[in-house]
Amino acid sequence: MGTARVVEITSSKQAAGIGKSFFLIAGAGFASMAGMRICDALLPDLALSFEVTTGAAAGSISLFVIAYGFLQLVYGPLGDRYGKQRVISCAVAASALINLALVFAPSMSAVIVLRGMAGAATAGIIPLSMALIGDSVPYAERQGVLAKFMSATIIGMISGQWVGGLFADLLNWQAAFGLLALIFGGVALMLLRSLPAKPPANAARRSFFSQVTSVLRIAWARHILLVALIEGAFVFSALVFIPTYLHDRYGLPLTAAGAIVALYGAGGLVYTFFARRLLGRYGERGLALNGGALMAAGFAMLAFGPHWAWSMPACFIAGMGFYMLHNTLQANATQMAPDTRGTAVSLFACSLFLGQSLGIGAIAAVVDHYGVDAAFICSMVALPLLGAWFAHSVAHRP
Repeated sequence: MGTARVVEITSSKQAAGIGKSFFLIAGAGFASMAGMRICDALLPDLALSFEVTTGAAAGSISLFVIAYGFLQLVYGPLGDRYGKQRVISCAVAASALINLALVFAPSMSAVIVLRGMAGAATAGIIPLSMALIGDSVPYAERQGVLAKFMSATIIGMISGQWVGGLFADLLNWQAAFGLLALIFGGVALMLLRSLPAKPPANAARRSFFSQVTSVLRIAWARHILLVALIEGAFVFSALVFIPTYLHDRYGLPLTAAGAIVALYGAGGLVYTFFARRLLGRYGERGLALNGGALMAAGFAMLAFGPHWAWSMPACFIAGMGFYMLHNTLQANATQMAPDTRGTAVSLFACSLFLGQSLGIGAIAAVVDHYGVDAAFICSMVALPLLGAWFAHSVAHRP
C-alpha cells in the first residue's frame, strides 16, 4: 500500500507534463490503429492482385496481430527501463519504414511478412501510451485522459477502415500503405524532437521475468487477461470480414463497405462522450452486461438482416457495446498492478491481440468453408455470455 501511495503522489507531480506530449502520443495512437485496420477493406483487392483466396489474404491481418500480441511482452519492460516516450518514438519511426517497404511488396507472402513486422513495431505504441498516461496522471483525472486517448485511436480505426476501401476502389492497396508511411513519418519526427536528452534516472532494473510474474501472481489480473483474450477472439474475428461480406453479398463498393464499418468506431466515439455518465448510472457491472448484449444484437442484425441497410445500425450498436465492455476492462488493466503498470498494460494488450490473432486464424478457415455469416453467429452467441461472466466477476471480485 505504501508503494502504491508513493506512485500516486508521484503521478500528481507529473500530471502537468503529459499535456506537452499528449497530442503526440494521441497522433501515434491514431496512426497505429489506422495501420491495424487498413487491411480490413483491402482484402478483396489483395486477393485479386496476387490471385489468392480471401482467407489467404487475411494472413496480412492475422500475422500483424500475432506479432503485435507477442511483442507486448518485450515493450513493457523496455518502456520501464529506457523511458516510455523514447520507446514509443522508436516504434513509430520503425512503422514508417516498414509501411514504406510494403508499397513495393512483390508478392502476397511479402505483404504478410512485412505486415507481421509492422505489427511488431506498432506494438510499442498504444499500450505504452496508456501506461505513460497512467504514470503521469493522478487516478482521479486518469479516466478522462484515457477516454480522450481512446477517441484518437477510434478515429484512427475509422480512418483506416474507410481509407482502405477508398484506396481499393479509386487507387490501389500500395497507395494506402504509402499514406500510412507518411503519417507515421510525420509523427515520428515530432516525437523524436520532443524527447528528453536522457532516459529517466529511475528506470526500472528488475528482470523481465520478475516483472511479468509479479503481475501474474495477482488473481484479478489473471482474470482480466483471460477475459481480454476471449474478447479479442470473438470481436475482431467477426469485424475484419464485414467489408468483404457487404461487398460479396450485396455488391456494395468497398468504399461504401468501409464507410459502413466505420460506424462501428462511431458507436465507440459516442460511448466515449457519455462514458462518465454511463459509468455513474450503470456501474462497471452494468456496462459489461449491456456491452455484451449490444454486441450480440449488432452481430445478429449482420447475420440475419435481409438488406445491406441493416448493417449500418448493426455496426453502430456493436461498436458502442464493444467499447462499453472494453473500456471497463481497460480501466481495470491500468490499475490491476500499479507497481508494474507498464508490464501490466502490455500483458493486457498481449492477451487482447493474441486472442484476436487466434480468432481470425480460426474463423478464416470457417469462412472459406461456411461463409462469413458463421463468423457473425459465433460472436453473437459468445459475447453476451462473456459480458455476463465479467459482470458477475466484477460484482464478486476480491
